[in-house]
Amino acid sequence: MDNSRYIIVFVTAKDSKEAGKIAGQIIAKKLAACVSIISNIKSVYLWKQKVERTTESLLLIKTRKAVFGKLKKEIKKLHSYEVPEIIALGIAQGEAKYLNWIRQSVP
Repeated sequence: MDNSRYIIVFVTAKDSKEAGKIAGQIIAKKLAACVSIISNIKSVYLWKQKVERTTESLLLIKTRKAVFGKLKKEIKKLHSYEVPEIIALGIAQGEAKYLNWIRQSVP
């Protein structure tokens, strides 16, 4: 099985409500097989020359590399941030049955 076809996409959202809205839409549109939401993470970042400290929710989106463009477009449409974090990392290794499930879930 070619693992290079699968990715995990990291997206931070302003809160769990926004994260849930994004997750629901991308699952409904079959742009991801699974979205895990981790609430109440602390983020420290530089924004417009100022250090910001916020509490956010993190989405871990399991999907196929082939749909990344559509996924990114959908996230940007739903997201409240001016510059949302949308970062994809390749899956180097994975359980074959799980990766097959991703393939079947995301046409």
